[in-house]
Amino acid sequence: MKVIYDKKYHFKYAFDNNTGFYVRSGILDKNGNDTGIDPFMGSFPHLIDVGVMGHCIHGKTGLCVKAGIGCYQSGLNVTQENMSVEHFEWIAKQCKGKCNQLALGGRGDPDQHEYFEELLKISRENDLIPNFTTSGFGITEELADICKKYCGAVAVSWYRNEYTYKAIDLLLKAKVKTNIHYVLSNNSIDEAIERLEKNDFPKGINAIIFLLHKPVGLGKEDNVLSCSDPRILKLFTLIDASHPFKVGMDSCTVPGAINYAHNILPESLDTCEGARFSCYISSDMIMVPCSFDQQHQYGVSLIDKENNLSTSIEDAWNSDEFEKYRDIMKNNCNDCKQRSLCMGGCPLKPQIVLCNKKERNNK
Repeated sequence: MKVIYDKKYHFKYAFDNNTGFYVRSGILDKNGNDTGIDPFMGSFPHLIDVGVMGHCIHGKTGLCVKAGIGCYQSGLNVTQENMSVEHFEWIAKQCKGKCNQLALGGRGDPDQHEYFEELLKISRENDLIPNFTTSGFGITEELADICKKYCGAVAVSWYRNEYTYKAIDLLLKAKVKTNIHYVLSNNSIDEAIERLEKNDFPKGINAIIFLLHKPVGLGKEDNVLSCSDPRILKLFTLIDASHPFKVGMDSCTVPGAINYAHNILPESLDTCEGARFSCYISSDMIMVPCSFDQQHQYGVSLIDKENNLSTSIEDAWNSDEFEKYRDIMKNNCNDCKQRSLCMGGCPLKPQIVLCNKKERNNK
C-alpha cells in the first residue's frame, strides 16, 4: 500500500493496488497529528475518469434505450474520435505518483477501444490501477483474461439482458473482481427493491453499486427520483440490511444515505468528489469536474486550436472554472448540521439531491 502526503493541503492518503482499499486522513497539524477535520480537496485528483471512447459502436442499435437507460453522453447522437494512445499516455505520465486510479469510460464500452489492452498496460506502467464499466455486450473470454491481467475491477451495467449475465459469468470465471452498476430511477427502483429483498443478483459478484439517474444527455427529467417518494426509504432500509454481496452507491446518492440509512458509517461517506478528488477528461481532451458536465460549463481544454497538448492536468485542476464548481459546494446549506458530509449534493443537477430539509439552499 502506498501512502502519499499532500504537502499543499496537509493530509495523507493511501491506496492498496491489490484490494482497491482507499483511505484519507484528516488534516494534519504542524506536529503531524490528525485534527479530525476532513480535507476539502487534494492538490491533484486521486481518481480520473478518462473518456477514452468518443463514440459508441452500439449507438445505432439503441442498446441503452432498450435496457431502459438514457445514455447521459448521448451515444445515439454524438460521434467523435476515440482518445488516442498518445493522449492517454500523456495523461497517465502526469498522474504517476499522484493519482491512484484511472476509470476508463466515455461514449461507449471501453473494452471496444481499438487499443484497449495498450491503454491498460500504460496505466499499470505508470502505477495506476485501471477500472472500467461496460454494457458487457462485447466481452469475450480473451477480453476477460486481459481484464484479469491489468484491471482492479470491472463493472457491468445492469442492462437486464442475456449478454449481461454472460459478461458477468466470463469475468467471474477469469477471477476478475466484478461489480454491477445499477442506475436508480423512477422506472427501475421497484426492481431494485425486489431484487434486494430476494438477493436476486448473480452469485459471486463483489458488489452492487447504485448510481443515481441524472437528467443529462438522453436521461429524462421525469425519470428523476423524488426524495418524497416512499420507495426511497424502503430502498435504503434494504441497503442497510445484510446481503451476500456488498452494496455501494455513487457520491450523488450520499444525501439519501445520510437522510435514510442508519447502518452506514458516516466516515465511509463522501459527497460529490468532482473538482475535489476526481475529474473527467473527455476523448477530445476537455477536462471537467464531473462527466455529467456534458455542456462543459466548467470545462478546460487540455489542447489548443492546433490540437497540441497545451494545458497540464494540474493547471486545469487549479483553474478558475474548477474553483467556480468548488464554490458551489463551499456555500451550500451552511445552516445544516450535516453539511460537512453532504455539501448540498450535486452542484450540476440539484433536482436529483435526495434531501428536503428546510436548510437546503441549492434547490
